[in-house]
Amino acid sequence: MVSTVEIRKRLEDVFEVRQAIVLADVIATSYNELVKTSDFNELKGIVKEIAWEIKDLTQAQKRTEIKVEELGEAQKRTEIKVEELGEAQKESQKEISRLDKTMQKLAEAQKETQIEIQSLTRGLKETRGEVGGLSRSVSYAFENEAYRMLPKILKETYGIEMKEKFIRTEIAGKEINILGRAKMNGKNVVVIGEAKLRLEDRRKKEDQDVFNELEEKVQAVKKNYKEEPIRVLITHYATKSFMKKAKDKEILVIQSFEW
Repeated sequence: MVSTVEIRKRLEDVFEVRQAIVLADVIATSYNELVKTSDFNELKGIVKEIAWEIKDLTQAQKRTEIKVEELGEAQKRTEIKVEELGEAQKESQKEISRLDKTMQKLAEAQKETQIEIQSLTRGLKETRGEVGGLSRSVSYAFENEAYRMLPKILKETYGIEMKEKFIRTEIAGKEINILGRAKMNGKNVVVIGEAKLRLEDRRKKEDQDVFNELEEKVQAVKKNYKEEPIRVLITHYATKSFMKKAKDKEILVIQSFEW
């Protein structure tokens, strides 16, 4: 009969005590009840296989424990990340709250700015109205001065003698600044004039507008007057290049310094 104690001692060299006890009991019982001496070698092989399987299971258990430990560490890192994200979210919420307050302040500032802009716009309109009124007043005063001085300049410089006083009138929907019948070289003519404070050729379009405006008034006058038109522009100052353009169009340009 095989001794369980003897088997256990031998197994303890390889297995843990609990495992050795169980294996020893199994081996002894199996051997004493079922196994013959001739089958012992086969039984030894089986025991070895069982031992290897148990060893493999043990190693697998150790690897599993390692994996579990690694998973635990990963979970800890994840928890740390989640906590960091939570803190970041809190900071983001604070920033959003500050941004909301800033946007509210900007909205209020914008409202105030719009109010200021509206006030400035009204002021600008009033200023433009005042400037426009002043400009018209200056223009009318300039025209009134031209009415007094122009006849002398026309006669002495251009041989044009007025037969009547200049008037300001409206013909065919056009405001005529200066209008009056005259004689030049024995012929009856009509002087048609436009008063501008300044004439310069900074932009071609501006020149063309002045010439077109005068020509439209000439065409309106010709519907009621049969005399040959004499085109005149009266100004405080005209540039040399503008004077040349006017001369090419047979328009007299008279500047106030000539008075």
